[in-house]
Amino acid sequence: MSYSLEKEIAVQAVLKACKLCQSVRRSMISDDAMLKEDKSPVTIADFGSQAVIIDELYKHFPKDPFIAEEDAAELLSLENTPLRESVYRQVQQVSPSLTEDEIVNAIQRGNYIGQGVGRQWVLDPIDGTKGYLRNGQYAVALALIENGKIVLGILGCPNLGNDFTDPESSVGCLYLAVRGEGVVSRSLEAPGELSVKVSEIDNPSETKVCVSRDSGHSSHGKAAQISDRLGITATPIRIDSQCKYAVVARGDASIYLRLPASRGYEEKIWDHAAGVIIIEAAGGRVSDVEGRPLDFTRGNTLKGNRGVIATSAPIYDDVIAVVREIMSA
Repeated sequence: MSYSLEKEIAVQAVLKACKLCQSVRRSMISDDAMLKEDKSPVTIADFGSQAVIIDELYKHFPKDPFIAEEDAAELLSLENTPLRESVYRQVQQVSPSLTEDEIVNAIQRGNYIGQGVGRQWVLDPIDGTKGYLRNGQYAVALALIENGKIVLGILGCPNLGNDFTDPESSVGCLYLAVRGEGVVSRSLEAPGELSVKVSEIDNPSETKVCVSRDSGHSSHGKAAQISDRLGITATPIRIDSQCKYAVVARGDASIYLRLPASRGYEEKIWDHAAGVIIIEAAGGRVSDVEGRPLDFTRGNTLKGNRGVIATSAPIYDDVIAVVREIMSA
């Protein structure tokens, strides 16, 4: 099946959301952020990005449901009136025709819980909000799932350099994967595309590992043990967000470890769906720490899985064997 229309609309929506995120970040002050119930930071850009993307997709695919991270109920509370007005203002800069009610309705369309059949869009309007607030790495992450299989994924990475080895390289890139068509990257400003492939290094000791910057998201101690067992001496790449998937997909690292940091935690599907297809379409492999495929048929979490391991294909078997050993100890 061709996804040419979905691809075209989704890319333009993500580019528009990235533009909004960059605009908000340039003008950010402390009042532009609030705390959700789980105490993680959320900003004007989270709500604005979600509104822009869902509105664009809904216009073309009105029958498709949306699973997204943000809830408009928080935005509508009386104490958040200044924040709400800022969201309206920022969204209308990139989507001038949207009314305030349409903005709220677009955000609220993201409250679908998810199921194992049919089509559903999965969105993290800003993955890595803490990175966004510290002017580090963050991603606008969008995926399309059909009957439990990810068929399209986009990562907009406004702060990610195009070449880690060159500090002068341009910053801001987008990664697009369609199942069966591979992965391409492009800058946020120009449409020219480049093919993306994982590293071909087949000796794990010669590779680099990518891990979460925040140890609350992934066990750094276990990651260090796994690296030691594999003979890896290179300093791990620690960055926020699904940009880690992009870094592995393009070969700057060969391993991404998302190791459970707390018992019973269920990974949210919006934190992984776009990144998973980008790794797989670039020639890599993804599973949980037991080697099981990630199951996207059980609502908005990966409740049937524990942690996430993503690697280039040549080293997956070696890596997962060590991961199983360390995680079962």
